[in-house]
Amino acid sequence: MKLRLFPQEPAGLILLAQMARQVVLATGTLSEILGAPASEHARLVEDMHNHEAKSAELHFALLTHMRTSFVNVLPREDLYALSRYLNEAMEKLDAAAELVSLYKLDRLPRRAADQLEIISRQAELTVDAMQKLNNLDDLEDYWIEVLRLAKRAERTHRVWVADMLNNMKSAQYARNRDIANQLVDVTKEMRKIATQVGSIIVKES
Repeated sequence: MKLRLFPQEPAGLILLAQMARQVVLATGTLSEILGAPASEHARLVEDMHNHEAKSAELHFALLTHMRTSFVNVLPREDLYALSRYLNEAMEKLDAAAELVSLYKLDRLPRRAADQLEIISRQAELTVDAMQKLNNLDDLEDYWIEVLRLAKRAERTHRVWVADMLNNMKSAQYARNRDIANQLVDVTKEMRKIATQVGSIIVKES
């Protein structure tokens, strides 16, 4: 039997899905930055700032929706937590892009692309999951898969840091380590979203 918390149009879930979509788009923009010469960074970072601004706008729209709606599709604390984690993931992607530009990095190791691939997959799964939060039967696989991807990201991060320590001078290491930390932190925010969804599944089962 399908679990449905409330029968109304889930406007809050649509806003969450739109926030997750911004993470997907931002990951694409950061991939462009990593493949572009430093002369192109300013334009692409501005695109990233626009993604971040749109995410913040959607976050505040959801807060307004929660305050003004008589009945929400999920408890307010769950909606708020999901929105906050999505917005924080977006802020960390924005920070990573800005650091690449500030440090004038023309290229990053392949591990950066590996992390972006993981983030993109987590975000794509989350877009779909946010639209299904009023039908929780289908979300257990999402919860498990995002956690699996997060563990893979943490392993990639450890290998990346070890490679940098072995192959880079101290200043170069520090700059690249900052980027690596931002990217793994994005995967952790996406993991928090999946964990919150797991908590919702447990509470409503």
